[in-house]
Amino acid sequence: MAVQSGKDLLIKIDLNGSLQFETIAGLRASRISFNAETVDVTSLESQGGWRELLAGAGVRSASISGSGVFRDANTDERARQIFFDGEVPNFQVIIPDFGVVEGPFQITAIEYAGSHNGEATYELTLASAGALTFTAL
Repeated sequence: MAVQSGKDLLIKIDLNGSLQFETIAGLRASRISFNAETVDVTSLESQGGWRELLAGAGVRSASISGSGVFRDANTDERARQIFFDGEVPNFQVIIPDFGVVEGPFQITAIEYAGSHNGEATYELTLASAGALTFTAL
């Protein structure tokens, strides 16, 4: 796999519930994390005293975060609406040379910041809220 540009990792939001995704405006940095809880089934009979985990068990989740320059675009307005209305719409994450992750996410945090002589910035945090799909590129 060739080296990829960070700007190609995109977080997209469903603007109106019709699965028409648009890249969230102003993001400079974005990140997606996948997590899986383990279920320990170790017993006295476990070979050599090694821990054993139950395959396919436990809760799986994903989290998305991003930060960037506040632009007050349609996607910014939609993110605010989602947060204040408590919606759980679909999002897409495009991971270059890897694939597309899509599914419901809840916006768990929006932070706005600015300094006297700088641009207004924001940070966005999302948590998976249902089953996700993965499509390889």
